[in-house]
Amino acid sequence: MDSQQRKSEVAEGVLAEKINHLLSRLYPEKESRPGYAKLAGQIREQTGKAMSATYLWELASGRKRNLTQDTLVTLAEFFGVPAEYFLDDVVASRVDAQLDLALALRNQKVRSIALRAEGLSDDTLDALLAMVTEARRIERLEPTTDSGETRSERDE
Repeated sequence: MDSQQRKSEVAEGVLAEKINHLLSRLYPEKESRPGYAKLAGQIREQTGKAMSATYLWELASGRKRNLTQDTLVTLAEFFGVPAEYFLDDVVASRVDAQLDLALALRNQKVRSIALRAEGLSDDTLDALLAMVTEARRIERLEPTTDSGETRSERDE
C-alpha cells in the first residue's frame, strides 16, 4: 500500500467532532450549513478530489473513522488546516485559536477596536481588557481565555 493509501485511524468520535467543529467555523449559522451532498460538491470543486456525500456523512457522524492519507489531505485542504489538525490535539488547539481570531475579526467593530488599540500603553490595554471582561459579564457571555476560547470550549 503506497503512502497515499495508508490508512489512518482516529480515536472514536474525535474525527467527527473535529469535522463538525470546522463546519461550524465555516458556516457559523447552523441554518446556512449546506447538506452533505452540497459539501461533497464543494470539496470536489475546491480540491479536485471526489468524496461521496455518504462517506462525508459517515465521517462527520462518527460511523467511519478509518480514512486514507489522501482523504485526510483532502479534508485538510478543504477546511484550510494542516492534515495534522485531525491527528494531533496540540496542532488542533493552535489552529482553533487562529480560527477564533479570524472569526472574531470578521466583525468590523472588533477589527476597529483592535486597530485603534495599537500603540496604547500596557496599562491602558489592561484597562480596556478589564472593561471588555466586565462587559461580557454584564451581557452574560462566558469569559474567554487569551486564545479567545470560552471556558466551556476549553474544558470540552
